[in-house]
Amino acid sequence: MTRERRGWRLTWDLDDFLTHAGTFLHSRPDLHTVVLTVTDGLRTRGPNAYGVEAPYFGMLEEDGAVRAVCFRTPPHRLGLTPVTAAQADSLAAHLVAVGRPVPGVSAEAETAGLFAEAWQRRTGATSAVRQRQRLYRLDTLTVPRPVPAGRPRIAEEADRELLVRWFGEFHRDIGEDDGGRGGSWADARLSYGGVTLWEAPDGTPLSMAGLTPLIAGQIRVAPVYTPAPLRGRGYAGAVTAEVSRLARERGADQVLLFTDLANPTSNALYQRIGYRPVADFTACDFTARDRTAGDVPARDTTAPGSPAHGSPPRSAAARGSTTPGSTAA
Repeated sequence: MTRERRGWRLTWDLDDFLTHAGTFLHSRPDLHTVVLTVTDGLRTRGPNAYGVEAPYFGMLEEDGAVRAVCFRTPPHRLGLTPVTAAQADSLAAHLVAVGRPVPGVSAEAETAGLFAEAWQRRTGATSAVRQRQRLYRLDTLTVPRPVPAGRPRIAEEADRELLVRWFGEFHRDIGEDDGGRGGSWADARLSYGGVTLWEAPDGTPLSMAGLTPLIAGQIRVAPVYTPAPLRGRGYAGAVTAEVSRLARERGADQVLLFTDLANPTSNALYQRIGYRPVADFTACDFTARDRTAGDVPARDTTAPGSPAHGSPPRSAAARGSTTPGSTAA
């Protein structure tokens, strides 16, 4: 008689993870949007798509099926799908047992809190909330009025230098290091028409909005960026409405985006466009207890790697949509 595997197990093999967890991930494409798009990025762009270290993945198997997953792309936070208190505790215990450092967690709000509590019990680390976000799903699309002068245009190869520059500016504005990923990000997005520009009547680009690839019937809007001198003129709303329309044209059953709950302006804008709340997410950072030096931020000094989902945005004006951990994955 074959004994069923139970509990959490880790793997550094993306194919193994997708083979075993694929059905679970596709069961809720909205709540699983980040792990779906991150794993697609790793599959298409390679294991270093989000950082120099290799990512790892975790699966909770119970009663012959995957019930939850986690993933890490060091040095960024742990991503985790919704779990119970007992499941969060068993994950924390497993990560401690196998020596996996965790500098923070990004997950649905209740789950993030449960894992933070479990990690504190298991390690003595303290946690601090760094960002609260809301996941939205498009209902009836409404173009915000008045529409600013200009028109939308899908970015082309000739726009590559601009996309790389705006990718870097976007990350600096939200308090992140882009990790030198601007070129690879631009190349990946250009390969499938994944960035739309709003340009002035004379052809000058004014704003951009990105789309993730279609996976499991969902596309996520990310990132949205307007240079600081051009903000407040309706360009971000216009380009977001256009990519939302384009996502549906490309076959998305669910068009999603994340916003920072600390930015009421962007939350109100997206609701005017037709986005409705799905769930709230929280990003927490952990501070490890160092008996000789006092409290120090948790660091990832061991592990075969993991990509990126994490630093909290700091400039609300820079962003129309963000993503837990990997803002522009």
